[in-house]
Amino acid sequence: MKVNTILRFALLLLLTTEVNELFARHIIGGEITYEYLSTNGNTKRWRFKMTIYRDCSNSLGAQFDNPAQIAIWRGTWDNSVLHDNFTVSIANQTTLEPIPPECVSALPNVCVQRAIYVFERDLPILAAPQSYFIVYQRCCRNETIKNIVLPGDVGATYYVELSAFAQQQNNNSPQFNNFPPIIICNNFPINFDHSATDEDGDQIVYSFCAPYSGGGKILSGPGLTSCEGAIPTPPCSPPFDNVPFAVPTYTPGNPMGGNPQVTINPVTGLISGKPSVLGQFVLGVCAKEYRNGQLISTLKRDFQFNVADCEPTVNANIKEDTLLGVQQFVVTSCGSNKVTFVNQSVQKQFIDFFEWRFNLGNGQTVSDNTNWDATVVFPDTGHYSGILLLNPNTPCGDTAFINVNIFPEVKADFAYSYDTCVAGPVIFTDKSYGDATVQSWNWRFGVPNGLSNLKDPTFEYDIPGNHPVKLTVTDRNRCKDDTTAIINYFPAPPVIIIKPDAFIGCVPQEIFFDNLSKPIDESYKIVWDFGDGDTSMNVISPTHLYDSAGVYDIHVAITSPLGCFIEKNFQDLIRMEPRPVANFSCDPDTLLSQLNNTVSFTDLSIDAARWNWQMDRFKTLTEQNPTFTFPDTGQMRVRLIVTHARGCQDSMFKVLDIRPETRWFMPNAFTPNGDSNNDLFFGKGVLEGVTDFKMAIWNRWGELVFETSDPNEGWNGRQQNTGGMSPAGVYVYVVNFKGPRGELNEFKGYATLVR
Repeated sequence: MKVNTILRFALLLLLTTEVNELFARHIIGGEITYEYLSTNGNTKRWRFKMTIYRDCSNSLGAQFDNPAQIAIWRGTWDNSVLHDNFTVSIANQTTLEPIPPECVSALPNVCVQRAIYVFERDLPILAAPQSYFIVYQRCCRNETIKNIVLPGDVGATYYVELSAFAQQQNNNSPQFNNFPPIIICNNFPINFDHSATDEDGDQIVYSFCAPYSGGGKILSGPGLTSCEGAIPTPPCSPPFDNVPFAVPTYTPGNPMGGNPQVTINPVTGLISGKPSVLGQFVLGVCAKEYRNGQLISTLKRDFQFNVADCEPTVNANIKEDTLLGVQQFVVTSCGSNKVTFVNQSVQKQFIDFFEWRFNLGNGQTVSDNTNWDATVVFPDTGHYSGILLLNPNTPCGDTAFINVNIFPEVKADFAYSYDTCVAGPVIFTDKSYGDATVQSWNWRFGVPNGLSNLKDPTFEYDIPGNHPVKLTVTDRNRCKDDTTAIINYFPAPPVIIIKPDAFIGCVPQEIFFDNLSKPIDESYKIVWDFGDGDTSMNVISPTHLYDSAGVYDIHVAITSPLGCFIEKNFQDLIRMEPRPVANFSCDPDTLLSQLNNTVSFTDLSIDAARWNWQMDRFKTLTEQNPTFTFPDTGQMRVRLIVTHARGCQDSMFKVLDIRPETRWFMPNAFTPNGDSNNDLFFGKGVLEGVTDFKMAIWNRWGELVFETSDPNEGWNGRQQNTGGMSPAGVYVYVVNFKGPRGELNEFKGYATLVR
């Protein structure tokens, strides 16, 4: 099969009808270029062309913006102002007709459209470092894109920078010659010309670069036209964010992952490699334009690759050790002149003829058109070449080019030694051999992070076990061999180490003893003596509860599976002190009110060195015997936290009731004669929090002469304070009100009106 022919089938997008619906909703690529037209004083006229591609396979998919919203920003990348904001209608819209490749079967249905927007602008010439940034932004990308994070929430920014240098030089930006294929074949070489043409003859350097995101996932409402919306209006200013690549697998320079990765030639713009990961991938290609060594402009294209399982009818392929390039296979044999070449060509039912041909040197050749897998005996070590021909001289023919390396054998071998009873380093000695010099050693010692590239390494194990040690050697011909040996590593630790190495605390206390001795595991016999009569067996790092004060020794004994023994006594390791007991008294502790709200506290605690008094929500005191005046009434929670000299704590609390107290006093006579002295009859007292106040006064005939709900309003001797003057005599009063906690209060008595 002709791989280049498949790549010319540039606009295949969808693999199946189901995927078709997912792919069809979004823009899939584009770029903006510029062209110098004329100069008028300090203003130059420029023509800009924006090309946008979209998937049209589904009638419900997103349409092109018509018109499209364009913004021109002026300034620097990090600091710019809006110069112009306008809309541009589509100048040309085309449905691209794919060219079906030869020798490919089971092709999917595809539809790709291209929209071209053209607009001209007169722009004043700017001085360095200022530029114009011509920007278009739109959401969103396909949700099934593989190499960026949350692709359905990521839009696109298409822009071009018209730098001050480009303006001075009347520059024309490069123009890409071809739009990349939307679909490429998995596990088949790609060889696509992504070069650009520059009208001014400037040097162009190509690279993969990060596409920019733009817009956001807000699809309606006021946010639709914001920078987080699907249609930013105007398009937002630089700097622009890169699309969030799913690192470390995918990066701007390696947007498709895989090994070998797809690359772009910086000189020719040729995209080549062998895609090996299925899925959709967003790529960016930057064409940097240089004039006399100075960067004058950068053309950035954002597009989408879809790696699919293509079904070519014929493809020449063999099982190789290395792939040099398109159809360039390398097969290496180390230690044997007899090589079997495995034919992996597809599709076999379309292969009418095949032939193996090998050059053995000295004019000798060998060919085979009978055996699907060819076996060849080469005369000696050295380098040979060959080919595999499929359907030669036909449109559906293909050729695999084979490079054969016959190298001498290399053999991996090593020895080791270590003390089996006392833990220490294992010494490894390389004994590998071969005609070609061994140049590298790769040791894997059978434990995490157990690696070395030294010839004769030393390694000390932290954990015991039957460790498989593997040595892989590589000679100067890159021939490899490996061997594995099991190290039975069960020595006793050279020293016993535990944490804590000292402890002082208060009972009761649980202590975790962390055994840091190495190497040990569950196969070792471990005996702990905690010094208080309790022991532990075969627990590497136990937890023990001390509930009595005292000083305790800790003893640890370890026996390895091979019978090696070590023990250690940690004298006076644990010191347990009595825990403090919190207690206090209050004076007074009852009959408290806002009129009697100062309390003296007396500490009655045992073994306390520090005190922390929490006076409800009001204040914290640290003296031993404090006095405190409560600024409010209610149930007051007083908590005492005492701390032992060793840091242990205890606490207790009491609740004091600060009652809201009311007091009320009534006179027995008054003289309403207008001399401003005792002219009113009313009571006095403390009524904070009182409700439902009522005072009523009757004459001796039972007639109500005055009534009020205001405790500050008095009787002036007149009927309801506004009528006729009441005669001198004795009157009856009743005062009722509810206290702050709802208690009923009633005062009765006589009021003598004196004239």
